[in-house]
Amino acid sequence: MVGTTLNPKTGRTHGLLIFLGVAMGDSKKDSSYLAEKIANLRIFEDSERKMNKSVLDIEGSALVVSQFTLLADWQKGRRPSFTKAAPPKEAEELYEHFTEELRKNGLAVETGQFAASMNVSLTNYGPVTLILDSKEED
Repeated sequence: MVGTTLNPKTGRTHGLLIFLGVAMGDSKKDSSYLAEKIANLRIFEDSERKMNKSVLDIEGSALVVSQFTLLADWQKGRRPSFTKAAPPKEAEELYEHFTEELRKNGLAVETGQFAASMNVSLTNYGPVTLILDSKEED
């Protein structure tokens, strides 16, 4: 969740920071599934401090950052391998598809430049950090 203004035009201050890793074999079906799941996941507190509200319910935003390093394989040697990550062109297409799917689900979305080095600050409110994998869909 982001504690600074995500979108200066709307003034939205709460939402999600999504680090998106695109793996070899991921598809538009995977990105659509994750976008719908994330937009509607009830991870924000209601008036009783229970996780009952989605980012849509709180009128929050999402900042989506491409992050191929999430797919690092560090099992062998001392240098991580990124062979599980999708090739850049394919990853960028699915990254763009994912952000569009979030928007179709009604979420305000901000992005950086794909594959660029970025400085991202995060103030994490509460103990909520989740890992979602489309290959483990319900």
